Amino acid sequence: MAASGSVFASFLLCFFALLSSVTLAADPFVSYDFRVSYITASPLGVPQQVIAVNGQFPGPLLNATTNYNVVVNVFNHLDEPLLLTWPGIQMRRNSWQDGVLGTNCPIPPRWNFTYQFQVKDQIGSFFYSPSLNFQRASGGFGPIVINNRDIIPIPFPQPDGELILIIGDWYTQDHKALRKILDSGKELGMPDGVLINGKGPYKYNSSVPDGIDYSTFNVEPGKTYRIRVHNVGISTSLNFRIQNHNLLLVETEGHYTSQANFTDFDIHVGQSYSFLVTMDQDATSDYYIVASARFVNETVWQRVRGVAILHYSNSKGPASGPLPVPKTDVSSPWSAMNQPRAIRQNTSASGARPNPQGSFHYGQINITNTYILRSLPPTTINGSLRATLNGISFVNPSTPVRLADRNNVKGDYKLDFPDRPFDRPPRLDRSMINATYKGFIQVVFQNNDTKMQSFHVNGYSFFVVGMDFGIWSEDKKGSYNNWDAISRSTIEVYPGGWTAVLISLDNVGVWNIRVENLDRWYLGEETYMRITNPEEDGKTEMDPPENVLYCGALKNLQKEQHHSAATSILLNGHLKLMLVALLTLVFTFC
Repeated sequence: MAASGSVFASFLLCFFALLSSVTLAADPFVSYDFRVSYITASPLGVPQQVIAVNGQFPGPLLNATTNYNVVVNVFNHLDEPLLLTWPGIQMRRNSWQDGVLGTNCPIPPRWNFTYQFQVKDQIGSFFYSPSLNFQRASGGFGPIVINNRDIIPIPFPQPDGELILIIGDWYTQDHKALRKILDSGKELGMPDGVLINGKGPYKYNSSVPDGIDYSTFNVEPGKTYRIRVHNVGISTSLNFRIQNHNLLLVETEGHYTSQANFTDFDIHVGQSYSFLVTMDQDATSDYYIVASARFVNETVWQRVRGVAILHYSNSKGPASGPLPVPKTDVSSPWSAMNQPRAIRQNTSASGARPNPQGSFHYGQINITNTYILRSLPPTTINGSLRATLNGISFVNPSTPVRLADRNNVKGDYKLDFPDRPFDRPPRLDRSMINATYKGFIQVVFQNNDTKMQSFHVNGYSFFVVGMDFGIWSEDKKGSYNNWDAISRSTIEVYPGGWTAVLISLDNVGVWNIRVENLDRWYLGEETYMRITNPEEDGKTEMDPPENVLYCGALKNLQKEQHHSAATSILLNGHLKLMLVALLTLVFTFC
């Protein structure tokens, strides 16, 4: 007995010693509670209902570091279902957390759902936003920053500070009213303005009403700031500029760029950029920060401008005079296209991990499939205004796709999305791309609509290898950048033009491909890629989380929610992961 007790005591000492080491060695967790609700605000001087997160509009910063585990407990205090999505966050092996209808059941009103994902091998500037019911038009968005680990240097001197700007076009009607306009078969028309961090324009001339609150950014002379800018708007491309200051481009959507100076920069819907800006002016006055409508009739759209103030601590007076104007002329779109073509990968910089694993040799990889995705102006299908890709206006399945797969729900969707447009009548369908795991595909976004569009792929970054006007054809490959193309997750496609991207399909799951212009997305301009590993052994795709929500054909599996349930499931999940690792070590070393 004494001997066995001694062995047990030694086992316990070893257990607690290893408990400490496992707790310290595991990738850290950061946790957030997001309470999504309505509040009243007047960003353009007109009281309206907006969507806030924790009472803030825009929502709070989600701040993490490469490889951290992120836990976000979302409480839905709206009067309609809710999902939050995280564009650009790759959700490696874990599309269950993606926050779009193809992968998640909505969070019902007065319910909560806990997202849990790892920001695996990622750094950079992103944002979160609602993905359902046109809700992003009323808010619910906020910034995400994923920092480098200390052992991996950033490819520029450490900035003296950071500023985050959330820009976007804005209507004084809420998302429900805007939905009704689209449902009635009409276009939304010109926005009422542009917001910068949830506030309206500084009164730069008499056209701006009195009493509008505007954003002020306080800086110190001589210091350099990293300015992260996100266009979370509905449908308007915006030109961003700071009076008398250069913008040194350094990062976009998680990838460092070859550094280049710009006086102004076009930021399209859904895109995120980082600039370094040095406060090198004499501070005789404050300076304008401007985000104005782009690729539209700017004479007619003059009111669609956001204006904030850059305030030096030693400033001698308010900003005054005319707003700075962009240097490029949108009446010459070929000239404007030179700007995105100039964005290149910084191939000498370390990414989120020291070894880029040969990703810069993408031009030497054989393309396994080509998908040409053509968008056209909205058209009437079955009596309703709809938008299409390859003639298909997507109808979301009632049961999320992989949940349907796991539970043998038949007929929920079809894997017959055409790889190129055909001359046939447009239709409503639940057609998806049956993509091949470990394939290397080319996707050509062909914009035959009349508006500038942005396209986004969930779960991936892609190499932007080509962009031009006209109709894409195979011979266009000869103009591709096969050496240092930027890798990102959201790319603009000019009206009457095309953009070609390359994607390495190494992330198993179901991933949304969509236009980020909210009006077109709402009308059905999207599809999904379903990527499964035929030899799945549990290493390439995670199981559904314990707190998965059920709907559609599986709604009978959903249990009534008690508000402590999500927390207990989360804790149980954490404990299980820790205990498995711990017991393995105990029986190995003890």
